[in-house]
Amino acid sequence: MSAPAPSSPTVVDAEPLPRQEEVLTEAALAFVAELHRRFTPRRDELLARRAERRAEIARTSTLGFLPETAAIREDDSWKVAPAPAALEDRRVEITGPTDRRMTVNALNSGARVWLADFEDASAPTWENVVLGQLNLIDAYTRNIDFTDPGSGKSYALRPDAELATVVMRPRGWHLDERHLVDPDGTPVPGALVDFGLYFFHNARRLLDLGKGPYFYLPKTESHLEARLWNDVFVFAQDHLGIPQGTVRATVLIETITAAYEMDEILYELRDHASGLNAGRWDYLFSIIKNFRDGGPKFVLPDRNAVTMTAPFMRAYTELLVRTCHKRGAHAIGGMAAFIPSRRDEEVNRVALEKVKADKDREAADGFDGSWVAHPDLVPIATASFDAVLGDRPNQKDRLREDVSVAAGDLIAVDSLDARPTYEGLVNAVQVGIRYIEAWLRGLGAVAIFNLMEDAATAEISRSQIWQWINAGVVFEHDGRTVAATPELTREIAARELADIRAETGEEAFAAGRWQQAHDLLLKVALDEDYTDFLTLPAYEQLRG
Repeated sequence: MSAPAPSSPTVVDAEPLPRQEEVLTEAALAFVAELHRRFTPRRDELLARRAERRAEIARTSTLGFLPETAAIREDDSWKVAPAPAALEDRRVEITGPTDRRMTVNALNSGARVWLADFEDASAPTWENVVLGQLNLIDAYTRNIDFTDPGSGKSYALRPDAELATVVMRPRGWHLDERHLVDPDGTPVPGALVDFGLYFFHNARRLLDLGKGPYFYLPKTESHLEARLWNDVFVFAQDHLGIPQGTVRATVLIETITAAYEMDEILYELRDHASGLNAGRWDYLFSIIKNFRDGGPKFVLPDRNAVTMTAPFMRAYTELLVRTCHKRGAHAIGGMAAFIPSRRDEEVNRVALEKVKADKDREAADGFDGSWVAHPDLVPIATASFDAVLGDRPNQKDRLREDVSVAAGDLIAVDSLDARPTYEGLVNAVQVGIRYIEAWLRGLGAVAIFNLMEDAATAEISRSQIWQWINAGVVFEHDGRTVAATPELTREIAARELADIRAETGEEAFAAGRWQQAHDLLLKVALDEDYTDFLTLPAYEQLRG
């Protein structure tokens, strides 16, 4: 006898939204309830396992490839499922949140793929969660043309054949959705809310359009977490009568633990896997988080000094390409976050040269595609990959058998010839405050100092401050030696707050969330106990 259907989750502490009934239908919420009943207990177990693994790393200060899965790594016979036609060519992917304007601009951008983001580029207000889903439904039904009331500019979709393929990114396993609770008052995991609503409303529709429900999976820390996602996909397809293998997932290798399990992650998802992606800022954040007790050899320099050519980062990206191509999967490169300036052509020239060099390197290394944050960068990245790919959709036939990466290579942080600087500390404080303030107002993708920043930015900023203080780092500044201390950080933060007040004006400053952002950054950067994710305490302060 089958278990009775669980009660649908209830919406709590949320103001009604326009057209929410089109997203929060009785059938859609029942589907989310079933996902929650079946999979949240395993999610909870895996989060507990993360803590256990982190404690082991604290004890040993090392990581290695798993001995118990050696047979999977050494078996050359298995491959992931062939890519569907819509994901065969991924040479340029644009990323961004699912607000209405971004939805149209991203789909029209000329990129092959749009990462429609409910995760790091979207602050999870209830409005962003629900209306983001509505915008994607409207995009697939071509009901999204609109005029911006402020500028009067009209936005309309190009013909279907010219639109980017959508790969949707739900929230990570660690985040709950406080506005959707079960009868016991337990919040539904944000990942299951985002996936469930999107899959329920769009899987069949996307098949009719010749595409499918495609996903980016963030913050994965182990192959067991990938196995959980695979089980979610199998159940969802069966439950809604969608053919097995319709779902395709690209996993972000943005945690240091996942870097040691790339083969295993692809293996767990092999009927649904599309590829792996190299996510730089979250990867560095994960190294700091996991090896924060590891002493001086794990202290990272300024974030902008850790380029993808650093030896330990190169080991990571080359292993990713080799692993993907051995298994028939796409290898997708990192983000070009530069936002072109309308005022400073010299800034543009220098930055665009760096973007081109970065994309040229990725294409030459064997990546099949890469990310950009702004439509103006699409032609630059396209040119880099066109030069290598020509008319071919990808270069998965380039197996990179020349690559050999030992376990220690991935955590050889001290192989980088760079040190933290006072200027790096200032930048971490500046970017941290400015990003968190925007996030608390519901904005997840924010242009700061000509870079498009998301939640990973704030995570690396506050983590570097925490690490430098706890490691006793000293800087040379103004001809003297200065120690990284809580007092110095507070001085810099106070100065930054005063500068922002002068920059914005008193009225705009008062209307913002600046003091709150300042206080939250200092809390997560200076507390003795390291907070696993900044977004957890930040979510408690997020309105809406």
